[in-house]
Amino acid sequence: MSTTKPGHQRRTKIVSTLGPASSTAAMIERLFDAGVDVFRLNFSHGTHEDHASRISMIRDLEARSGRPIGILADVQGPKLRVGQFEAGRAALAHGTRFRLDLDPTLGTADRVNLPHPEIIQAAQIGSLLLLDDGKLRLRVLEKGAEHLVTEVVTGGILSDRKGVNVPDVVLPIPALTAKDRIDLDFALAHGVDYVGLSFVQRPADVQEAREIIGNRAWIMTKIEKPQALDNLGEILALSDCVMVARGDLGVELPPEEVPLVQKRIVREARLLGKPVVVATQMLESMISAPAPTRAEASDVATAVFDGADAVMLSAETAAGQYPEEAVEIMGRIVLRVERDAGWQALMQASRPAPEHYAADAIAAAAQQVAQTVAAKVIVAYTNSGRSALRIARERPECLVLGLAGNMGAARRLSLVWGVRSCVADQGSDDVTFGHVVQVAAVLARENGLAATGDAVVVVAGVPFGKAGSTNSLRIVRVP
Repeated sequence: MSTTKPGHQRRTKIVSTLGPASSTAAMIERLFDAGVDVFRLNFSHGTHEDHASRISMIRDLEARSGRPIGILADVQGPKLRVGQFEAGRAALAHGTRFRLDLDPTLGTADRVNLPHPEIIQAAQIGSLLLLDDGKLRLRVLEKGAEHLVTEVVTGGILSDRKGVNVPDVVLPIPALTAKDRIDLDFALAHGVDYVGLSFVQRPADVQEAREIIGNRAWIMTKIEKPQALDNLGEILALSDCVMVARGDLGVELPPEEVPLVQKRIVREARLLGKPVVVATQMLESMISAPAPTRAEASDVATAVFDGADAVMLSAETAAGQYPEEAVEIMGRIVLRVERDAGWQALMQASRPAPEHYAADAIAAAAQQVAQTVAAKVIVAYTNSGRSALRIARERPECLVLGLAGNMGAARRLSLVWGVRSCVADQGSDDVTFGHVVQVAAVLARENGLAATGDAVVVVAGVPFGKAGSTNSLRIVRVP
């Protein structure tokens, strides 16, 4: 299988969720050939056996393709739900009172069990509770040690085990549940590249996950709680990458706020050089239709214009009728935007100022030099992936080839804007810089990113193989 494929020149990456519609080796390969860069495993669904099988198929495909493939393990996080009703459901009328309590007795039209004392403890008079993805809204009128009395602001039918969101309260609930910890142990043992961390409210939630994960995977913090926005800078600083999880954000925030929040998260993540994924309902209609709506196409394009590193497909590829077509169309939308002169000008205009240290100065210089000499590619020797990340932050006009020191780093770079990666020997103290530069030029050609005679900008560190030593830049012609 060739290392080139449709969309090879595309900068913005595609994340695809696997599920019942996409769990055979043949379909996973078709999705990869259509343009998927990272596969997502949703631990809210499926068994460990299911996920192990998918990981095995992805790694087999990776070995045959010769191209690193990223795997995201998205852990579920706390799920807050009401209890059950005598009739399986109840009608809540606008303006009436409704009680939520710790009593496990089956519910009625007047009350239901809320098996989360943390919500009762944290709620205040006037707090808003959103039920069933925001379809029903309750406002707290009275509070006791084991109950809340609410007024039904928006009525409707409430059925068993529907979700509860509390948008204006920080809940004393950890982001990782007992189930998440078991799933996390499994995912890390199977060598996933990123862990999607749900229900993050505070920097401490990310720190807790870091203590477990260490450097075994990148932490992808999902911004889906309004409370996380109050601590966004600290949360991003502790994270390796971030996801704009618009599903829950759209429940807990007014809909007119979500686009602005998306832009803010993308902007701040890019400033820090942290990869950012825009997710949820991007091509939702393609779950059952062979083509997206015009609004969905515009939504994908907006994420690309915002400067996101990646866009994500969820149910479209996990359970939809047209998983391969969804990937192909998303790739076409992305590539069309990236060919637009307005997009190119926007990327240049939004380029952040370099930070005051050598590696960032080299990254900024690499972008400038590559543009001046019309280089086909910037080649970055990167032991951990950080050098390639800093160059990607510059959003150069040409692609970046990240020559990673190990397969783990190469796989993680599959999420990063404009970066193609492969494993390459990082050299040693006795290897000359000239030799390393020539090897980089050959690898650029072998990866289909440059041809004989093309200019290539090479970035590396001396001494070789030492993390954080990026301090050298050279222009070379491909032999």
